[in-house]
Order: sequence, then structure tokens, then C-alpha cells
Amino acid sequence: MTNMVKLFFSFLVFPGFLFSACMGLIACWVDRKLTARLQWRQGPPWYQSFADIIKLFAKETILPQDARIAFLFSPYLGLLSAVLVATTLGKSINFSSESFAGDLIIVLYLLTIPAITTIIGASSSRNPLASLGASREMKLVLAYEFPFILSIVTVIIKCGGVIQLASILSHQARFGANIVSWSGIIAFIVMLLCAQAKLGLVPFDASEAEQEIMAGVFIEYSGIPLAIFKLTRAVMLYVMPLLLIILFWAGNLSPLILIAKYAAILVIITLIRNTNPRLRVDQVLRLFWGPLASLAGIAVILALLGL
Repeated sequence: MTNMVKLFFSFLVFPGFLFSACMGLIACWVDRKLTARLQWRQGPPWYQSFADIIKLFAKETILPQDARIAFLFSPYLGLLSAVLVATTLGKSINFSSESFAGDLIIVLYLLTIPAITTIIGASSSRNPLASLGASREMKLVLAYEFPFILSIVTVIIKCGGVIQLASILSHQARFGANIVSWSGIIAFIVMLLCAQAKLGLVPFDASEAEQEIMAGVFIEYSGIPLAIFKLTRAVMLYVMPLLLIILFWAGNLSPLILIAKYAAILVIITLIRNTNPRLRVDQVLRLFWGPLASLAGIAVILALLGL
């Protein structure tokens, strides 16, 4: 019974849903505040992201005609997968004894589900613009997953073939962070750009593209389902920088240093999305399958050479 209570607490409170959602919404506020300052605006108060979610929960949910059950089910599945990733990453840092062999593979699998649920939900709405957004999202997933996986393979090679997050952390604690090597810094840069695409941020937000297809995949969503999608995005904004830290920039992870590293990556992500124009889907495909896949392949080779 005690183990069951502990399991529910870790998933629902810390380091799971409640903690990751709060951290993600705070990260969204930091992103919006920094964006505003870059544009010489004041920006929203710290509680604005929380207020937006609460407001959406109070709104009416409008269902499109002939929408399928997947239209309502997909947002919850995406949030569930994001929270599971947050729980796994949090346990690897705070409760390393509860980390399990192969959890990195589970995280890699779960990180694809939010994008897939977005595709399923948009396709189920039967809206032409949502279907166009879903088509773009599918192409984006096919584009960034290959270099993303190669970057993780680089980490696995550098850490002696382990696929357990706690073992990757302990390896970096003994031998130094992966990012201080040639293969590590190259894989880090590639994975950072892949994370930008996974988060659906500029320049890789073609599936939403509000100026072109009026929110695209989310055009038919309102009320609670839309709030769940936005909450999933917030959790992913917490998860992706944390994953980058665990894989490449570990070593000393005391609370203050961990927050500083997370803030540094969050600032980089915000700067990228505020200093680049949106790319067309064909440009995204060429970028990820061309230069970034090549760089990731070079990182794998360098890792095999011990560099």
C-alpha cells in the first residue's frame, strides 16, 4: 500500500504532474517576458500563464460537427505522456535508486506521443486547415526524429553503452559533462534544435502558423481540451531543457546550478524563436535531413573515436 501511495504521489505531485505543470507554466512566463523585453514591451505578470489555463477551463468546449472520439481523447494522452517523461527525468535526478534500465528508451518513445496526439486530434476535427496543420506536423516529426535519435546515440556511446538516465548522470559525475567534448557539443547543438522543433516553436511552428492557417492543428479546439494541449506544451517546455541537461550538461546538479543551467537553455530557446523567421516545411526537411543529420552522424563517429 505504501509503495502504491508513493507511486501516485510521484506521478501526481512531485516530480510528476503538479510540479512539472507549475514549472512549465513559469517557464512559459519567462519565455513570454523575455520575448516582450526583446520587443521593448513590458510583458505579462508572473501569474498570466496560470490565469490563461484557468480561463480556458472555464470556457465552453465546442465540438465540431462529425468530430470523432479521438478529437477529445488525444489531448489527455499527450499530457499523460509528457507527465510520464517529467516523472522519469525527475526520478533520475532526485531518486536515482528508482531509475530503471532502459528508461532512456522509454523517454525517447514517450516524447513522440504529444506530436502524434496533435496529429490525431487535428485529423479528427475534419477541418481543412487542421488537416493541413496535421500534414505539416507529420513532416516535421519525420524531419527531426532522425538527428534527435543520433544525438542520443552519441550520448549512449560516450557513456559506455548505458541506456539508463541515472547511469548517464553518474558517468558524467565521474568523467565530466558530455558537452565539454567535440562529439558532445555537436550533438548538444543538434538536439537543441530538435527540441525547438518538438516544442513547436519558431522557426519550426509550421503546423500552427497563425498568420497562414489560423492555428492549424488547434483551430477547432476550445475550452478544456485546448487548455490540456497548452498545458502539455508547458510541461514539454519544462521537460526538454531538463533532458538536455541530463544527457549533456550534468556533473554538479545542485539545485541552484540546475536552475541556472535550465535558465540558460530556456533563454537560448527563446532567443532562437525571436530571431528567426518561420521556415517552410520543405526547408525544415532539408535542414534536419541535411546539415543537422550530417552533424549528428559526425558526432556519433567522433564519440566512437573517443573525442
